[in-house]
Amino acid sequence: MTVYMKQTARAATALPMSEAERKARVELAACYRVFDMLGWTEMIFNHITLRVPGPEPRFLINPFGLHYSEVKASNLVLIDLEGNILRDTGWPVNRAGFVIHSAIHGALPDAHCVMHTHTTNGVALSCLKGGLSSDNFYGAMLHGRVAYHDLQGVTVDTGERESIVRDLGDRHVMILRNHGLLSWGETVAEAYLRLWTLQRACDVQLTVARSGGEVTQLSQPVIDRMLAESGPGEKRTCEDVFAALVRLVDARDPSYRD
Repeated sequence: MTVYMKQTARAATALPMSEAERKARVELAACYRVFDMLGWTEMIFNHITLRVPGPEPRFLINPFGLHYSEVKASNLVLIDLEGNILRDTGWPVNRAGFVIHSAIHGALPDAHCVMHTHTTNGVALSCLKGGLSSDNFYGAMLHGRVAYHDLQGVTVDTGERESIVRDLGDRHVMILRNHGLLSWGETVAEAYLRLWTLQRACDVQLTVARSGGEVTQLSQPVIDRMLAESGPGEKRTCEDVFAALVRLVDARDPSYRD
């Protein structure tokens, strides 16, 4: 099965670009550059999507064929929930990205931003039968808040969308077993800090496992406090963290704004 979404006649229709879409393009392009800065890249694969405000469900996705360091506001591709390319930028869309992200955007009205990565430690943790541990600073923040979805092959079958949504439930982060990590949020900043927390939990858990030492288990009262006081649950913290990273990207290369 092809990994490319086909361009349809709808893409030929000239759509006026709203100020909301322009803003969303810049914010999403900045996020791609943040991921590149952090090394959360997989050549031209993986995706971050962002819904464009408006009455119809439309979202922006990276052009398939470009590295995250090459993504700009102008070359992001606007598509609908059926994968139709609504604003042609000369690049195709990866089908696997469309299937996973459209499932969540389509089922959850508040899921404006969806992120998916294949970091080494993220994939490694996803292969562990026991899943994510709550016995470290970051894992405790996610106790009981992580969903799991079994690998069914390369995600190009739209029939898998139903099971992705079912397995996700009301949780904001998901471990795709034997595959990678996923998060969503009402904003880019919320989705980012949730994914960062999940990634850090994976990093720490695997580092502890490699040390071979005995793990000190956290008590339930401590875990409960961690859940109540965690950064990903605070909107202002999410915004401040993401803004700080965007400033670092701007200092390095602001070309993503083009």
